[in-house]
Parts: sequence; structure tokens; C-alpha cells
Amino acid sequence: MKHTVLLIDDDDSLRRVTEYNLSSHGFSVIAASSGKEGLALFADHSPDLLVSDVKLGDINGLDLMETIKADAPDIPVIIITAFGSIEMAVKAMHKGAFNFITKPFDRDTLILSCEKALELKGLRSRSRMLAHEVDRLTGTRGIVSASSAMKELLETASRAAGSEATVLISGESGTGKEVLARLIHNNSPRKDGPMVAVNCAAIPTTLIESELFGHVKGAFTGAVKDRKGHFTTASGGTLFLDEIGELAVDVQVKLLRAVQERQVQPVGAEQSRSVDIRIIAATNLDLQDRIASGDFREDLYYRLSVIPLFIPPLRERPEDIPALVTHFLKKYHAPADVRFSKDALDALSAYHWPGNIREMQNIVERCIILRSGRKIEAGDLNLPGQQAQSSPLNPVIPDEGISLEEVEKAYVTKALEKAGQNRSEAARLLKIPRHVLLYRLEKYGLH
Repeated sequence: MKHTVLLIDDDDSLRRVTEYNLSSHGFSVIAASSGKEGLALFADHSPDLLVSDVKLGDINGLDLMETIKADAPDIPVIIITAFGSIEMAVKAMHKGAFNFITKPFDRDTLILSCEKALELKGLRSRSRMLAHEVDRLTGTRGIVSASSAMKELLETASRAAGSEATVLISGESGTGKEVLARLIHNNSPRKDGPMVAVNCAAIPTTLIESELFGHVKGAFTGAVKDRKGHFTTASGGTLFLDEIGELAVDVQVKLLRAVQERQVQPVGAEQSRSVDIRIIAATNLDLQDRIASGDFREDLYYRLSVIPLFIPPLRERPEDIPALVTHFLKKYHAPADVRFSKDALDALSAYHWPGNIREMQNIVERCIILRSGRKIEAGDLNLPGQQAQSSPLNPVIPDEGISLEEVEKAYVTKALEKAGQNRSEAARLLKIPRHVLLYRLEKYGLH
């Protein structure tokens, strides 16, 4: 298959020679004598490679490259110039050029550079294809689902992925709403298109409409050129609107139209533009409460929640905690012999997890970094609000009192558990002779 090269140079003689050299080597060449003509040919032909001079009559070659890469970020670009300098070369590379060639150059130098650029493009394309295949085969990459609630959620999400229906994901902060949204996108027919994530709460109210729908040059002070909004950028793929409940009511009206009709009107534009997107929204707020208070439109809620998905908080699914610990130990490359003790896992299961998965991830990472041995104990967790644990140096006595016999029995039991029921090891932990431990086992009926 012939690769198409877009050649832009305002030097007629050099352009013809370069076009001949590229064509004779098997490339399909489309040539332009100006930046404006080059942009038109790019839009019509979608070339595989761009070769451009820096000094064009109407547009600077580096600015032209930036414009083209905004629409086709993967296209390799070779910059040629008669006025080369180290500063210009560095600038070209920072802007995304594959190579920078100074005139005069020989035919073989240009041909070799073109071949290397297209080879790299092919490798990147194959890498993405492999990544998509891994996502397809692994399905739920990034989501741990030991509990029945999470397994049921993932089954529903998997069925939803194959449709074009709008999805509304709700759940507390840190439960993994964006991870679930990406899973749906990566298992959908749109997986080869972009997934654009927008945090609605992070955008100032005055800019949200422009950010979502774009604007035209001169629409407002500071609008010095046309700008695509996130709806247009996500065309062909998925738009993920996080924290949707934070949107102002007046923006919700325009969002409703965009969701219903898949059309957007950039700020300052007279005409609407069609967009081909799938919308996934997420919120950590109770939208029914927001509707009741007049802060969220009911019609928009029903448009967004065609398929509602709720991620339960971590405190409601303690069965997932051991699997999550294992997952994060692998993620942060902990040595294979590092593990959490039973007491540590029990403490994690009893914790209320206000930060959900995000908080657990931080705690496991911290424990890996600060650990003093291979086993991470409950005392190493340093959970926020963690109450003092009973110890020989810091005994905790309940208000109703406790017998010394109960304390001794509890410590003997804990020592056996920690030692894996090995009596010699339990005796060593309690710092007593083995025969004394055997007596205590007999006394308390702990056989």
C-alpha cells in the first residue's frame, strides 16, 4: 500500500524536485505551494506524512504543523528549512516534529527520514491495537469485583457497553466512577474513538459553555480564534461528564438539547453542528434531592439516566478489601513476600472508608513504602481516627471492667492465630515456655 505524503514548499523548483524524488521511491505525493493550500489538501486527502518548509508565504510552517496535529495528533511531520538553527530545531521537536532537515539535503536523507517516520507511526498504531485487544480480552481491567454487588454491577455495565444509550453513574467520591466509564467505553463499538473526560465542577461557570460547546473567533473578549468544545473533540467516541450535578441550571438547558439532538451551537456561532458521541455522566450527589430543590432539571436527569449504574461505597462491600489489597500490592510493585496480616485485613474491613477506593490505594501505597518487614500489621496502617489498640504498654479497659483471665485468654488466642496454630511459635510470641502455654490451653479449653 502506497503511503501518501503531503509536501508543502513555496519554492517551486525545490518542491518539484522533492516531489519527483518521493514519487520515484513509491510514495503518493500531493504538493502545495502555500500553507492555506496545504491545509485544504490535508482536509481532503488525510495524508500519512507531512513534509513542510518553515518559511511559507502565508503561514509559518511550525504553526501549520500545530494546526494539523490538533486534528491528527498521530501524523508524523518532517520540517525542512534553509535557515536552520539549534533553537529552531528544538522548537520544532517540542511542537511534535519527527525530524528537522536543513537545506540543502540529499535525496537519501529525506527518503530515510520519511521511512523511519512512517515506521514509527505503524508501531504506535499496532501498539494501540494490542492495547485495545488486551482491554477486550480482560474486560474489567482496573476494577476488582469479589463481592456480589460489584459482579452484578459489572455484568450490567458490560451489557450497557454494547449500546449507544446514555449512562448515569452515581456513587460517592473515590468509588471509581471514571474507571467504570472507561470500562464501558473500552468494551463498546466506539472503543477506537476518543474518550474525553470533563470534570464539570472544575470549570468556572463563565467558561463552561465554551468548554463544552466551543466558541467562534470574536465571540467574547479573549476569543482570538475558533475553538472546538469537548462535544466536538469527543466526536466518534465517548464524552464523560463527571460531577454533572454541579452544572448551573442555565447550562443544563443547553446540555439537554445537546444530549437530545446530538447537536451543539458554539458560543457566538449562528449555526448548530452535529456531533457523533455517546454520553456517560457521573455524580456523587443525590440528583433527586437536587431536583426537589430546583438545582437540577428533571428532564435532563431522565435523559442522562437511560441506564443508571450505582457503585456501592467500599464500607458496604468488605468482601472486596482483600482482593483490592492484592491488586494494589501488585500495582505498586511490592516484593512478592510482602503481605498484610489477618489483623491488618480485619482492621481494613472494619474501617468506614470515607475516601473509598482512592483512600485504600493511598493507604496500601504508604504501607509498602514505610514497612519495616515483610508483614504489614494493623498498627502499621495508621488509619485516620484509628483508636488506640490494646497492648501490654497501653491496656484498654472497658467501662464495665474486664477480668484478668479474659485478657490472658484473648492474648493466648491471638498468639495462636498469629502463629498459624503453631504452639511453639505462639509460646515464643508470648515469651513463655511451651509447657506453660500448654497449661493455659488446657485451662481455657483452647484445644
